[in-house]
Amino acid sequence: MLLFHKGERFSCIQLLYLARRCFLILISPRSNFRMNINKKILVTGGTGFLGSYLLRYLVQKGYNNIFAIRRATSKMDLVEPIEDKIQWVECDILDVKGLEKAMVGVEQIYHAAAMVSFEAKHRKRMHQVNIQGTANVVNLALENNIEKLVHVSSIAALGRRKRLKEINEKTKWEKSNFNSEYAVSKYLSEQEVWRGMAEGLRACIINPSIILGAGFWEEGSASFFSKTNKGNKFYGVGGTGFVDVRDVSRLMIDMMESEMVGEKVIANGENVSYRKVFEIIADSINKKRPSIALNSILGALAWRAEWLRSKITGSSALVTKETVENSFRTWIYQNQKSIDTFNFKYTPIEQTIQETGALFLETTQKKERSMYLSVNQLVTN
Repeated sequence: MLLFHKGERFSCIQLLYLARRCFLILISPRSNFRMNINKKILVTGGTGFLGSYLLRYLVQKGYNNIFAIRRATSKMDLVEPIEDKIQWVECDILDVKGLEKAMVGVEQIYHAAAMVSFEAKHRKRMHQVNIQGTANVVNLALENNIEKLVHVSSIAALGRRKRLKEINEKTKWEKSNFNSEYAVSKYLSEQEVWRGMAEGLRACIINPSIILGAGFWEEGSASFFSKTNKGNKFYGVGGTGFVDVRDVSRLMIDMMESEMVGEKVIANGENVSYRKVFEIIADSINKKRPSIALNSILGALAWRAEWLRSKITGSSALVTKETVENSFRTWIYQNQKSIDTFNFKYTPIEQTIQETGALFLETTQKKERSMYLSVNQLVTN
């Protein structure tokens, strides 16, 4: 079994884990992770964008002992169809005592809870949620001897640097001005998982690209549709990876049900330019395509204007310095590992956008604030 490749470098935590893994391979047979619908499953971030789709897929597959964490203020719109099929635990991943109670008897954990922000005012909180929150989940998973953990990371945690042509699971993280604070927080959260694996935790990591799909129209990538609907005229000149939210959910379950441990997998449907994505979005909701390429001068004006508006109104900035800078760059992410390992078939991004656009138009007519894509439209692997 080949664990090392010529020229490949590892962190101390990863080396410790790999040494322990070699020892366990020698003394014990591999475990069988065949599907068992009665296993007690815990999902963090279950009321969020990705977590809500994951829960609906788990229910669809017949799992019947699903627990999910929610806060007292969590919006339940996205899980409304299956809310009564989930056993809800009211706590927060920063609430260790609450997590301890939620973890009792759990066999599998999907850790999808995280905070995404590119605003300086949210950095401290984001680091607490993404790093300390993950550390809490890992520590309690070890204490409770859970069977397996699937941790949701991000392509941002793989690292970006100048002259990097393609990024895959083996790309080495380096400190760089191309990495946002969000990227740093997700990288450090991954290190908590690797540390847990070095201590005996069976886990694997999924790194999704930008996740597209229907959700709350003023949040995350779903806000691309509301911004376009309001007449957005600008597009970034760079590009990156995009993936259907349902594909990420299905791949997470595939990873959990497999024997994979100690590895990470990129979930990326396609590498597409920002211009093309926003053009398809505009077409899907019958709006004019953005026609002005964002340059450094326009970008600088845009994020400063948004900063001032957010200060005056107290709302979150729709555009920040980090998002503007990233819109000028092109990153290519490989997805071959997910395809080869799980015979995985990704949904074409154009199809994802068209389906999401149709739901956006439907909710606009009904004046609803959210909508979700059907999990029955995709062929499961």
